[in-house]
Amino acid sequence: MSDEDGYTGEATLELDGAELLVTVTLRGNFEPVDGRYHWYGRIQRHADVTEKAGGRKPTAVLRTPHGSAEGLLSDPDTWGRYRISGTSRPPFAVPVSLEDLPAGS
Repeated sequence: MSDEDGYTGEATLELDGAELLVTVTLRGNFEPVDGRYHWYGRIQRHADVTEKAGGRKPTAVLRTPHGSAEGLLSDPDTWGRYRISGTSRPPFAVPVSLEDLPAGS
């Protein structure tokens, strides 16, 4: 499922040579101070992500049906969900004009 400001659904996380099917919730915004798009979100608890990340903050590639982007994993939260964040082109569709917004927005 996708919406006007992010993506929620299945994705593939490329981490340490493995491709892991994960569920993500992603959002983002354009930051006028640095002129870049910042995207971020959570990867639902996944034993293989926990094992591969191994307490580090590794770089990974996240692919959705809309694209792919490199992001940085951070420490897991209390529920075992890892945060991922990146800058520039996100791995989901971003409206670039009012015509790109879904009807009723």
